[in-house]
Amino acid sequence: MLPPQDIDRICRANHNDPFGVLGPHTIKGNQTSVRCFLPTAQTVTVVSPDGQVLGELVQQHPDGFFEGVVSAKRDAPYQLRVVWASGFTHLLEDPYRFPLVLGEMDVWLLGEGTHLRPFEVLGARPCTMQGVSGTSFAVWAPNASRVSVVGDFNAWDSRRHPMRLRRECGVWELFLPGVQAGALYKYEIRTHCGEVLAARADPYALQSELRPATASVVGKLPAKIAPDLTRKLANALDAPVSIYEVHLGSWRRVAEEGGRWLTWDELADTLIPYVQDMGFTHLELLPVSEHPFDGSWGYQPIGLYAPTSRFGDAAGFGRLVKRCHEAGIGLILDWVPAHFPSDAHGLANFDGTHLYEYADPREGFHNDWNTLIYNLGRTEVKNFLVGNALYWLERFGVDGLRVDAVASMLYRDYSREDGQWIPNIYGGRENLEAIAFLKRMNEVVGVQREQAITLAEESTAYPAVSRPTFAGGLGFHYKWNMGWMHDTLAYMARDPIYRQHHQGEMTFSMVYAFNENFVLPISHDEVVHGKGSLLTRMPGDAWQKFANLRTFLGYMFGHPGKKLLFMGCEFAQEREWNHDQSLDWHLLDEPQHAGVQTLVRDLNHLYRATPALYQQDFVPAGFEWIDHGDNQRSLLSFIRWSTDQASFVVVLCNFTPNVWTDYRLGVPRSGHYQEALNTDWAAYGGSRVCALAAGQLADDTPWHGKLHSLLLTVPPLATVFLKWTA
Repeated sequence: MLPPQDIDRICRANHNDPFGVLGPHTIKGNQTSVRCFLPTAQTVTVVSPDGQVLGELVQQHPDGFFEGVVSAKRDAPYQLRVVWASGFTHLLEDPYRFPLVLGEMDVWLLGEGTHLRPFEVLGARPCTMQGVSGTSFAVWAPNASRVSVVGDFNAWDSRRHPMRLRRECGVWELFLPGVQAGALYKYEIRTHCGEVLAARADPYALQSELRPATASVVGKLPAKIAPDLTRKLANALDAPVSIYEVHLGSWRRVAEEGGRWLTWDELADTLIPYVQDMGFTHLELLPVSEHPFDGSWGYQPIGLYAPTSRFGDAAGFGRLVKRCHEAGIGLILDWVPAHFPSDAHGLANFDGTHLYEYADPREGFHNDWNTLIYNLGRTEVKNFLVGNALYWLERFGVDGLRVDAVASMLYRDYSREDGQWIPNIYGGRENLEAIAFLKRMNEVVGVQREQAITLAEESTAYPAVSRPTFAGGLGFHYKWNMGWMHDTLAYMARDPIYRQHHQGEMTFSMVYAFNENFVLPISHDEVVHGKGSLLTRMPGDAWQKFANLRTFLGYMFGHPGKKLLFMGCEFAQEREWNHDQSLDWHLLDEPQHAGVQTLVRDLNHLYRATPALYQQDFVPAGFEWIDHGDNQRSLLSFIRWSTDQASFVVVLCNFTPNVWTDYRLGVPRSGHYQEALNTDWAAYGGSRVCALAAGQLADDTPWHGKLHSLLLTVPPLATVFLKWTA
C-alpha cells in the first residue's frame, strides 16, 4: 500500500509529483493498483470502457483517497464509477491515467524559449486524448512546488487536480477529461517556500470573465487566417493610410439600456459602416486584451491573449475583424508589451518569484503607472510576448500592432531620477534587452506574417525606429511623429496675431520628415487629462475655433505621413473625452459640427483618390516647399508629388483670419488649376471665400522660384488643395 505520508500530502494538496501517486501503478507481483482522490465519494469502482468491473477501490483516508488492485494491465483504459455522498452515481475518466500532454519538441522549444507559437501548447486547450474529449492545461511556473487546476468543474478545490511538472521547461501540465470550452478555471500555486498564493488567471487564457470577476475561461484556439495579398497592399508604405482611433467602450453606448456597451456584433453593424462612410482606411482599437480596470483604457492588460469580455466572446471579436476586411478596412490593435499591472490574479510574483518581471524595482517597477516591467532578458518572457504578437496577427488576421510606450522600453532611466536605475552592462542607459526584444518581434512578424505592420509610439529621437533590423533599425514599419503633434498643436493654440513669431513650429517637422516612416497622430492622449478637446484648444470665438480646426485638419492631410485621428475629433467633440460615456453624437445636429465631419469625410476621400498625397510620404522627392517664410501673413505653401511626377497637388495654408487678395503663388507647371478642396467652403461651415472661383490658367509670371504662378484670393483660416490639369 502507499505510504501514509504520500496519501496525506495528496489530501493536503502538497504533493509535487501527483502522477507518482495517483492513477494506475504496477505493484508487487506485476499487479496494477489504481489510486484516486475524490472528496465526498462514498464508493469507487474501476470499470472497463464496456462496463466490466475491474476492481473495487478501498478508502484509505477520510478526505477521499481511494486505492485498490484491479484486473487490468497498467496501460489499459478504464473509468471510475463513483457513488457520491448525495447518492448520485457518476462515471468518470481518471485524469491520472493519461499520458504526457506536451510533446518532446514542444518541451525542448519551450525550454529554449524559441517556440514561435507557445499559445498552441500552453494554456487551456480543448482536445481529444485516447478518444476521450477534454481540455489540456499547461502553465509555466518553474519555481513552484505544486500547481493545481481549480475551476467550476472541481468546486475550486486545489486538492482535486494537481498537475505534473515537466522539469525540462518548467511547465506544469494536466489533461482533464470532460472539461469543455466555457469552463471557468485558474491555477493555484504553492511556492517553493510552501506559501499558497492567490489563484492565478492563465497567462495564455483565450477568454476571461467579465470584470470584476477574474477567472479564465476555457476557449477554443481560433483557426489560422490565411495571408491576404489585398491586405498587404493596403498596409504598404506607398498606400493611403488614414486611421480612425477608437475606444470601443465609449465610441457609442446604448442609452436606452442604461448606457451599456455595444457587443462585438453591434460594433460591426454600426462602427464599420461609419468608418467606411467617413473614408478611413484603417480602424485602430485601444487595447482589447482583457484588463481589470476600465480607467486604464486597456493599457494595463492581464489577459494578453484574451479579447476583453466587455463586448462578448473571442469569436465575436473574430467576426468584427472579418467584417472590417470585407468592408475594405484594416484593423490595427494597440499592443502593450511594456508593462503589466500588479493585480493578485495576474502575472506579478507568478510562482512565488519574479517570473515575468525584473526582481529589482529599479528595473521592474514603472513609476509613472505603478505597474511592473517585463523582464525581457528572460527568453521565456520574450517568447510569451512575441508569440502574443503572432497570435493576434495570425489567429484573428488583424493588420497590425501599434506598440505602446516604446520610449519607456528603450531607456533604463525612463522617468527615473539619478540612483533609481541600473545601467546596462556597458554602463549606458539603453535597455539592451528591450531593444533585442523589439527587433526580434519585428523580425518574426516580418517573416511569419509579411502582410502585417507594426507601429511604434516612440516619443524620443531614438534613431532608425522604422528602419529594418539588418540596417541597424528596430524594424518597425511606422513610427508615430510625436514631435509634429506637439509642435503643431502648440502653434494652433496660439492667437493668430502671435503665430508670425512661431512659424517654425509648423515647418520644423520637414527638417526630419524623412528620417522615419511617420504617422501623424492626433490620438486619445491629446484630448484627456485636462487638455480639453481638439476644438477647445483652438483660440478665438466660436467661428474661429471651428475655422482653426478645419485649417489644421487640412494641413494635416496635406503634410507627408500617414494620418491618425481619435474618435470625436472628426466632428469637433466639445468636451474632453470620458471613457465612461458615449461620444456626443447629438452635436451633429448643429451645422458647425456636421461641417467638420463633412470636411474629414471629404479629406479622406480626396486623400485616397490622390496618389500625390500618399505615394511618396517617406522620400524627399514627394514634397517641395513653395514658400515657408511668409511669417508676417502666417502662410505656408508646398507641393506633394506622385511617384512618377506626373501629378501633383499644391497645398496652401492660411493661419490667420485675414483674407489675402491678389496673392501670387508660384506653381511648378503651366496649365489649369482648380480647387480640389477648400476648408472654408460653405459645406464645412466656412465663410465661402474661394481661392480660385472657377479655376485658373497659370500665367508665365515667375514667382517663388517657379516659372509659373497663379493670382489667388486666400480664404481666412483655411487650407486649400489645388489640383493641376495639363
